[in-house]
Formats: sequence, structure tokens, C-alpha cells
Amino acid sequence: MSARQTLPRSATGIDGLDDILEGGLAQNRLHLLEGTPGTGKTTIALQFLLAGARSGETGLYVSLAETEEELRAGAASHGWSIDKRVTICELVPPESVLDPDQHQSLLYSSDLELGETVERIFSAIEQHRPQRIVIDSLSEIRLLAQSSLRYRRQILGLKHYFARNKSTVITLDDLTTESTDRAVHSIAHSVIHLDQLAPNYGAERRRLRVAKCRGQSFRGGYHDFIIGAGGVQVFPRLVAAEHRVGFSGSVLNSGIAELDALLGGGLTAGSSTLIIGPAGTGKSLLTLQYLAASVRRGERAALFVFDEELGLLRSRAKNLGIDLEAMKGEGKLFIEQLDAAELSPGEFSHRVRRCVDQENIRTVAVDSLNGYQASMPEEQFLILHLHELLQYLNRRGAATLLTVAQHGMMGDMRQPVDVTYLADSVLMLRYFEAMGRVRRAISVIKKRTGSHEDTIREFTIGEQGITVGQPLVEFQGVLRGIPTYLGSKAPLMENP
Repeated sequence: MSARQTLPRSATGIDGLDDILEGGLAQNRLHLLEGTPGTGKTTIALQFLLAGARSGETGLYVSLAETEEELRAGAASHGWSIDKRVTICELVPPESVLDPDQHQSLLYSSDLELGETVERIFSAIEQHRPQRIVIDSLSEIRLLAQSSLRYRRQILGLKHYFARNKSTVITLDDLTTESTDRAVHSIAHSVIHLDQLAPNYGAERRRLRVAKCRGQSFRGGYHDFIIGAGGVQVFPRLVAAEHRVGFSGSVLNSGIAELDALLGGGLTAGSSTLIIGPAGTGKSLLTLQYLAASVRRGERAALFVFDEELGLLRSRAKNLGIDLEAMKGEGKLFIEQLDAAELSPGEFSHRVRRCVDQENIRTVAVDSLNGYQASMPEEQFLILHLHELLQYLNRRGAATLLTVAQHGMMGDMRQPVDVTYLADSVLMLRYFEAMGRVRRAISVIKKRTGSHEDTIREFTIGEQGITVGQPLVEFQGVLRGIPTYLGSKAPLMENP
């Protein structure tokens, strides 16, 4: 059987997009980039030409809509300078079209305009002999063609002309015309569709999808991307199956003997732990306890905070004996505060992945999933994103800690999204009332990676952090918040 052959690729200059396309766009082919106005087509096209210029290729931007001044100003806003290797050809309408006294009466003006436009495109290509070309935009050619047949024939003619001239071409389509003609979809070698979504609150969300790519594999589905200073940044959809790395599965201690005993020795590297409980039970502090223990072992850790302001978190942790600022200053702890209203799940996964891959981080904490859910209100898709992220972290040998705040304080409590089946271990924190005081209890309800205690232990939070007591063997109903006392006062802990 003959070896599989692949076409040579032209990098787009956008790392994430090249990753999705497994190297870039096929050379000497016609490609379609479509999306409504504001989705980033022009920015991607400019990055494509500038990437070619950096590798020594000449480029041509044929503009039927924007002026050269507008294009250069847009490039400058990203800190780019369009050098002599990239030429902008501004095809403004001829004066005869703009002058009402010069309008044709015996011939349709669109016939003349289309022919003149195509001739001017050919002339610019003959003059500059570019290796990369951008045509902006097809909607103008579609309007001049007036019929689907003429439009298709014109695009076919352009495609064959570009092929003879050995040019890699991106055509832009802003989808603003009333026609739903998709002739270019069948003609183009690849089709990339850009979307812009407007949530009820927060910044717009952008995503792209490769709808078609002849003769080469690519990563399907939707991929989040942003437009910021420096251009477009694409976050390829995380596929955990692509990342398989062996790890030791070592046991990670918390530094609290009673807590480690409750967990059958501790957490396991390459596993995920979910900490659930109502507000104020100590979920964040318990997470910080494991991060501090990781740093003491000489490892590096990361904390992604959705809910709490970082200054308050640092102050609160320091009062309990955990100096986050010192750990960060030593380069042992990476802390990032995230705004759920401004962040897409794809970008969040990218940030976590960058920490694990580039910074060799082995303990990752997310506080909390309530904030993560706010970045993606559609619950069913949140679970899919989270599943891939946890699988990826497990396969990279990282220990993951997730917190979820439940609704309510005592009795029947619910969390906004049930992800207990995804986590390898589940720690449950509860309030309960006994002897005239509101107390805290901790229990392990699940651990896939080994045995654990089936007891319920009381714990307190004081100046020295978390203190875990002995099993509450003389109480019944602690997890419901309304226990029945069966013995003496001895098992209960005193105020710290």
C-alpha cells in the first residue's frame, strides 16, 4: 500500500489555528474564511499575510470594501507594521460608476463592473507575483455577478488562475448579502466559519469551526477564540485522549494526620477531588491546605480563583498560617483571578493546560465550579468541558482540586451542577448543630483510587488553620445537619 501523502502547509501565524489545521492551510489552494462583520476575518487575514512575510513570502491584500488607510490603521492597533513584502491593492469603484451622468443605458453596469474588477485583480497579481493572497470580500463579487451561475463561474475562474500562479489564497465572505449561495463551499479547498455570540451578560464570545478541509485531517468541533492586542488567539478544543503520559500515582498528604487518615492515607497524583459544601464551611481553606502541602514537598501548584477577590484571599489565608504571597514570590505557586463574565471555557482550559505543560505544575485547584459554570450557562456542555479537562489533568499526573458551593446551610442541599460522578474523590463538608453551637463536619463519600474511612469527623478553623477531630461515633444524622446525640460530650471538639 502506498504511503499517505499530505499537501505542504502554509502557517497562518495563529498557533491555535495551525494546531486545529494540523500545520496550516494547504499551499497553492483556495480557502474560504466566512463570518458576519466583527468576527475577526480581516485580522486573521492580516496575520496570515504577515506570517508569510516573516518566512520570506510575498503577500497581496485585495480590498473591495476597506481602504488602505483603514487596513493599515487596523494593523497598527495590534502593533503590526505592514512591510514591503505585503502589498495592499485597494479596488475602489471606477469614477464612471460613481458619476450618475456616466451610467450605461444599453448595457448593464454590473457586467462592466464585474469584468473590470476581475481584470484589476489579475493585473495586481501579475504585477506583484504574490505567494499569499487575500480577497476581501466575496460579497462584493457576488453582488456584481447578480446570478448564482455567473458568480460560481467567476469563482472557478479565479481558482484556476490562482492555481496556475502557485498562490495560497484566502477569500473572505461577510455573509451580508441576502443570497444564501454556497457555491464557494464546494469550490474552496477548506472552509472556516467564524461565529460571534452575544450572551445576556458579559463580553461577546467568539468561536470558529473548520467546516471542510480536503485531503487533510483537522480537529473538528467549535473552538473558542479572542481578538485582543496582538491579534487573534485561538484555543483549540481540548481532547484528553491526545495526551497520555505515565505517572507514579504517588500519595499526596495534606499535612493534617487526621485528614489523611480519613482519606485512607491522602490524595493520589493523577486524580481529581471534589470538595462540596455550603458557603463558609471551609472549602477554599481546605484547598489552600493541599496547595501549601504541595509547595512544602518542593512541587509547584496553581490556583484559579473565580469567586473571591485575591487581596482578601491572601489576607484571610495569611491569618490562618498560609502565606500565599511568599509562595508566589518563590515561584512555587501560580495564582490567577478569573472573571467569568469575560472568559470562555476554551480559554480557561488553555490557561490550565499552559500551566501544567509549560510550568511543570502538579497540583491544580479551581475555586469554584460555580464561577466556572457562570462562564458557560449551558450545563450539559459544561460537564463535557469539565470531563475533558479532568481527564487531561489526570493523564498528565496532576492532582486536581475543585470546589462547589451548595445551596442552603443545613438539611437538604443541592449544587448548581452535579459533577460528583466525574471526580475520583468527593469530600463533603457540613454544618451541624450540637450543644448550642454551629459546628463543622467532614466526610469522604467517594474515592476511586483506594480505601477511605466511612466515618464523619468534626473539624474546626482557627488561627492555626484546620484541625480535624476524632470520628463522631456518638452522633447520628450529622450530614442532614440535625444530629441525634447518643453519648457523652467527650467526642466534640472545644473552641480552637
